[in-house]
Amino acid sequence: MQGEESELSVEREDSTMAEPEFDHVMGIVVDGVIGAIGGAVGTAALTVGLLIATSLNAFDLNAFATLAELTGLSALYPSNPAAVGYVLFLLTGMVMWPLLFASIGSYLPGRKYATKGIPFGVVLWTGFAPAFYDGYVGLALVLYVVLTFFSHVFYGFTLGAVFDYLGDRPESLV
Repeated sequence: MQGEESELSVEREDSTMAEPEFDHVMGIVVDGVIGAIGGAVGTAALTVGLLIATSLNAFDLNAFATLAELTGLSALYPSNPAAVGYVLFLLTGMVMWPLLFASIGSYLPGRKYATKGIPFGVVLWTGFAPAFYDGYVGLALVLYVVLTFFSHVFYGFTLGAVFDYLGDRPESLV
């Protein structure tokens, strides 16, 4: 029986040493930082697209004020609620969407996270387009749809590209 106990303890030592890195707290924190970096880069790409749309009168940056007003945070900086709304938009792009992407990314089509981010960005666009629509018609409507669509595609792609570049994510945790 003593031989069985020592054999059992060896198995226990081997199993604790073979645990994957992403299951530890530090691995989770690193994944969170990677997600925040990816979200910041993606939101920067998205913002460039929105600024191009703004310069073509196909997007109004004051639409971000609606976010601040809906959450009640416009009281923080009442002279410029659009700035508060943009900060909310940035935080959502850096925290909420990367967290969702990290959790469902392995189930999206594509081999790399950069290509998996493209359909993810398209899905985000389906919520953004009606939420930020401000009565555009004619050419402005076409530009709004096209520019916001590609801005979200670039968001997803760059978010995934950062995951590919900085992270060593397993194929599936489930």
